[in-house]
Amino acid sequence: MLNHRNALSHDTGFTSEQVLENRGRVAIFIDGSNLFYAALQLGIEIDYTKLLCRLTAGSRLFRAFFYTGVDRTNEKQQGFLLWMRRNGYRVIAKDLVQLPDGSKKANLDVEIAVDMMALVGCYDTAILVSGDGDLAYAVDAASYRGVRVEVVSLRSMTSDSLINVSDRYIDLDTVKDDIKKTPRSHSNGYTYRPLTGLSLMEEEAASEQPG
Repeated sequence: MLNHRNALSHDTGFTSEQVLENRGRVAIFIDGSNLFYAALQLGIEIDYTKLLCRLTAGSRLFRAFFYTGVDRTNEKQQGFLLWMRRNGYRVIAKDLVQLPDGSKKANLDVEIAVDMMALVGCYDTAILVSGDGDLAYAVDAASYRGVRVEVVSLRSMTSDSLINVSDRYIDLDTVKDDIKKTPRSHSNGYTYRPLTGLSLMEEEAASEQPG
């Protein structure tokens, strides 16, 4: 039954304009770490003002949530998150936990799923910026409560199970030019990194990404 419902929703023949007209009020749920690694694969840095505009695409915005692990001692990261809060995002931060191998991680799948379900009734369309298959169950549950769900992520990093329960899938690669930073669009002095155990080589590669 899930596959039948999904097949209909992914091949309706509606134009992009018709899809946007039927979005109603939108809520955006962004997995910061997942988006960072997708941007790294694409060789871009995200302009979060452009991202918000691209995701809403003229629809009525209920709220945009940004989920991230946080290092409370990192002043630059704190400054970035403050900028996010003042520019249209509700930031949900979780302290990083150090793993036995020395890396640090903060998993916010539960927070994303809980917020998505708790707010059903406040929005019509959920825009999930993540490719994590662990969120497929929450997406499916939200859809059965009348919510339309769009998934936005890099295809190579997106679980098929997540795409299969969504109503619309957008590959980040197709919109990267609309959401990337340009030399004039550096709105704050901090480049977002999830701080989840990047090696030194990865850190250097990330810092060399074009702005």
